[in-house]
Amino acid sequence: MKLKPTLFALALFAGLALAGCGSDDKEAAAPAAAGDAATAVAPATAAAPATALPPPPQLNARSFIVIDHESGRVLAALEPDSRQEPASLTKLMTAYVVFHSLKEGRIKLGDLVTVSENAWRQAAPKLGGSAMYIEVGTQVSIENLLQGMIVQSGNDATVALAEHVAGTEATFVQMMNSFAKRLGLTGTHFTDAAGMPNPEQYITARDAATLANALIREFPEYYKWYSQKEFTWNDITQQNRNGLLWRDPSVDGVKTGHTKSAGYCLVTSAKRGDMRLVSAVMGTDSMRAREEASAALLNYGFNFFETKRIYAAGQPLTTMRVWKGKQDEVGLTVGRDLYVTNQRGHVSSVKADFELPETLVAPLAKNKSVGKAKVVVDGQTIATYDLFPTADVPAAGFFGRAWDSLRLLFH
Repeated sequence: MKLKPTLFALALFAGLALAGCGSDDKEAAAPAAAGDAATAVAPATAAAPATALPPPPQLNARSFIVIDHESGRVLAALEPDSRQEPASLTKLMTAYVVFHSLKEGRIKLGDLVTVSENAWRQAAPKLGGSAMYIEVGTQVSIENLLQGMIVQSGNDATVALAEHVAGTEATFVQMMNSFAKRLGLTGTHFTDAAGMPNPEQYITARDAATLANALIREFPEYYKWYSQKEFTWNDITQQNRNGLLWRDPSVDGVKTGHTKSAGYCLVTSAKRGDMRLVSAVMGTDSMRAREEASAALLNYGFNFFETKRIYAAGQPLTTMRVWKGKQDEVGLTVGRDLYVTNQRGHVSSVKADFELPETLVAPLAKNKSVGKAKVVVDGQTIATYDLFPTADVPAAGFFGRAWDSLRLLFH
């Protein structure tokens, strides 16, 4: 198979090598797949030896991870795929489902929700959970309930939202698990909307960070509530439990969680300049410990790594022959901007591996993936992106298809 990497693409990856690129990251890396693949290689550039990358901080937590928001590269991790009790981190998925309902127009922020007795009882002291303190039989807007859940971590607001969106909390939980599968959260399962202790309710640090990433990327108009420091309802003002919102101005979310069995958990996001990081810390022994651990991970990532956009969505990265189509060739592009996160000041070779079918046969749709582009640094894949045609390619007429069918016999 012959591919034609564009001059722009070759120059692009060569430019990345000059800019510097990533360290040996076993958490982020996966071996390049074998098979038919084309490679664009950036030439090695002579440079002074790079400063050795310091090891990640040693933290007293059951598991943790810190990733770059744009590239998805893991910068540091400890047992990131071990199942942990999510506690109120569960409400990240509750919010994700509600946000989707808003996006689809099935509900509106101004809609009034009548508080059921079941939702109201979630504030009972015997349950030991946090509450917005809504009252049974009253009507509260979706917008206020969301702030009560996000800022105050109210279990009562959470259940009221779940019942309004899905009729019952049990049905809502089915939606939560469906979205978890859609997002690829393979180490996650929910049994309620608020995060009560249950052996069948669990999440991993990697999945928690992935879920936070999805919230930030898909719903920026609602993500603003995760940086809100306090919210008042029923004459009761409660502060956001994420203490990093006061300690670090670059932090703008995301969510705390705590039960006796889960320990103290925190998913955090911070943006410094053009770089955003997301961390998840699970199972520390105090509020202070989860904040210190999260701050250490964020500082490590920002201090020793940088993220660069190396390819813009929509521009052809390579071209490929099309058979049985109204055109003989089509460009292939990534569906979103392509970013690489790399060690600051580290110079190395970078290459793009294209995994494509042996033949490309029309019709082709520009929203349907036809292959993958893998960015490889120091022999390790640090990012993988789907490749899409730059335009729809309709099938050729009868004689064009017949002629190409004949030619394919000898291809």
